Amino acid sequence: MTLIAAIHYNYWKILDKYGLLWKKQGGDSLKIYITRHGETIWNKEGRIQGWNDSELTQKGIENAKRLGERLKHIDFGCIYCSPSGRAVDTAKCIRGEKDTPIITKESLKEMGFGSWEGMEHSKVKELYPVQQFNLWNKPHLYKPVDGENFEDVLGRARQILYDIINNNKHENVMVVSHAILIKAIYAIVKNYSLEDFWNPPFLEGTSLSVFEVEDSVINVILEADVSHME
Repeated sequence: MTLIAAIHYNYWKILDKYGLLWKKQGGDSLKIYITRHGETIWNKEGRIQGWNDSELTQKGIENAKRLGERLKHIDFGCIYCSPSGRAVDTAKCIRGEKDTPIITKESLKEMGFGSWEGMEHSKVKELYPVQQFNLWNKPHLYKPVDGENFEDVLGRARQILYDIINNNKHENVMVVSHAILIKAIYAIVKNYSLEDFWNPPFLEGTSLSVFEVEDSVINVILEADVSHME
């Protein structure tokens, strides 16, 4: 862990110790609806995306619209969204004809993979077998070639959770992000060690998770549900 990461880690620990970390201003409960972007061309081709991008497939668009139809009765104060095109396009499909503001946040980006981005997973495995294995099986041992590490992503996830909970007055907000960033949110909420980062659930494109924040506690009330795609 770098010095900056260690400072951030201790800062969050202090806030948590005194019940300040997830304290929503005003005391009302907040529901955070979180989804992963829809399927993309690179998903279909088995390529790593990270901070790079590829367009949604027709399946990705249709599933995002189905999720929007499922959630149309909910009045979202806003949609927080990764600035990546695939996430913004997913957010627009979910919003539909409503005028809900879409607010892009850099902290919601996918994990950065540097020179791996755009490469097929099989090629990465061939060229970097140890790093590729650790990424998916032993995250606490993963050392990126030239991208982000898991502490970087967990730090961004803590920051965006803190910002969402403490800096809005809405009862319901939507978040559109990426698999590893959402898994980082799960790890924080469930207090997983880094070794357990990949615990279930598996996050399919446009799967829906719902977190409720009340009295400084975050509860998971729905995990990676895909019933709108069935």
